[in-house]
Amino acid sequence: MRNPILACALAFAAPPPSMVRARHAAPLQQAVPARGSTLTPHDSALHALNRLAYGPRPGEADRIAALGVMPWIDQQLDPERIDDPVLAAREHRFKILDYDRRDLAQRYFDAQRERRERQLAAGGAADNMRAQDEPGPMEQAGRRLAGQFMDLTITRAALSERQLFEVMVDFWSNHFNMFIGKGADRFLLPDYIEHTIRAHAMGRFEDLLIATAESPAMLFYLDNWQSVAPNSPPGQGARRGINENYARELLELHTLGVDGGYTQQDVINVARIFTGWSIERPRQGAAFAFHERAHDRAQKIVMGLMYPAGHGRDEGIRLLKWLANHPATMHHVSQELCQRFVSDDPPDGCVDDAVAAWRRSGGDIREVLRAIVFGPDFWAPADVRTKVKTPLEFLVSALRVVGADPDTTLGLVQVLARLGEPLYMHVAPDGYPEREADWVNSGALLDRMNTAVALAAGRLPGAAVDLDSIIPAGADAAQLVPAVDAVILGGTMTENTREVIRRQLSDISNSVQARALAVGLAIGGPEFQRQ
Repeated sequence: MRNPILACALAFAAPPPSMVRARHAAPLQQAVPARGSTLTPHDSALHALNRLAYGPRPGEADRIAALGVMPWIDQQLDPERIDDPVLAAREHRFKILDYDRRDLAQRYFDAQRERRERQLAAGGAADNMRAQDEPGPMEQAGRRLAGQFMDLTITRAALSERQLFEVMVDFWSNHFNMFIGKGADRFLLPDYIEHTIRAHAMGRFEDLLIATAESPAMLFYLDNWQSVAPNSPPGQGARRGINENYARELLELHTLGVDGGYTQQDVINVARIFTGWSIERPRQGAAFAFHERAHDRAQKIVMGLMYPAGHGRDEGIRLLKWLANHPATMHHVSQELCQRFVSDDPPDGCVDDAVAAWRRSGGDIREVLRAIVFGPDFWAPADVRTKVKTPLEFLVSALRVVGADPDTTLGLVQVLARLGEPLYMHVAPDGYPEREADWVNSGALLDRMNTAVALAAGRLPGAAVDLDSIIPAGADAAQLVPAVDAVILGGTMTENTREVIRRQLSDISNSVQARALAVGLAIGGPEFQRQ
């Protein structure tokens, strides 16, 4: 029996010969304005919403075009001044926000104790051992809280009026990646996102860098909490010593970049500078703690800069401030920002503009973003609708375009995991990738198509949809396809997509089913996949 969803996914994924690129075929057909063309106010609003937000809600592109795209961007760059009552009311449903780090730590250790007790009670019997592998009540409650925090992330992205802020939270969450599945980070990560990433997402990079360095979650994730000087009292006679994990990722990922000019000896000396940067006992809340007795107080040299003997935590702060304003850091992070907002292969001019703004402002993230967004590369027609959405961007933009209402059942968390981007579950420190090649393949496109069709039909777990509010039922195919193009795709539908949708609607007489299928196919099609 023919699978229409699979047929559509394959039809969308297979480009005509004219779309073949050098060395490989384009995985998605592109709907890009002709080079040299100018964007209309509506096109500009749609572009800004797709890049600086998680896509438009019904009618939003028209409202922003009427307001003026630049004034809207100015508002987004100042999120504290944007009222967000709908999200504020929705956040009250998430009990995870009622717990601080100490509360979550206690719940974690209660679950661990419960598991140990069940293991002892099992006594080695095979049936009992299988039974004790099942999570107990406390462990189940802990998993629900972790899932609720992931659900909160999706809800914020979908509902918040502070869209650029939410996009930047996701950007920094990947730049300073954490893995929630590692030990104590199961209860430390919510505090990390709330009070480290979200608190500094639109401030100065220097402050954000210091906050991540002092974050208990980061100290645990990259093992710096147990890094001690070998000749210190805690290091003598112990198997512990200097751990280089945080030092290496600090230089390679967080600041200078892999080509930042440092050596392995620099990594070692940076690790020595951060000996003693640790955390309190987890049962006491696992707050940041500097253990003077574990610190290497000898002289260090990092990239030619001397750190005299006799210093403590202050030399770590000095190093972080220096790294935050190093030219290599400015270039590395600016390039990542241009890659996020402009192109997978960002133009040199975009990076140069961002670096210049970084220098002028002392690393003010808002000013760096302003230089990118107000620069010519952001608006270049050749870069419009060329970036492919990550699974998170796809799911949230799909929710927004149909005005879906997320619930708190954790269904959307599971959907996002199936799409390939389980939140806070990327094990390596480099975070989820940004480039198209990492996300687009036939299997991924089919998953997105199935998700889109389920959403439009009201069958996607975790989201309620009312298509009557955006596209009235009853229109025939001749009226329905243009309506879907206007409402869902902002007028960017290609003739190939029109033909695919018309073909699938030809045998459907029920107007409600036809509308749901047309909307689902448009969301799952190539135009919607692109920003």
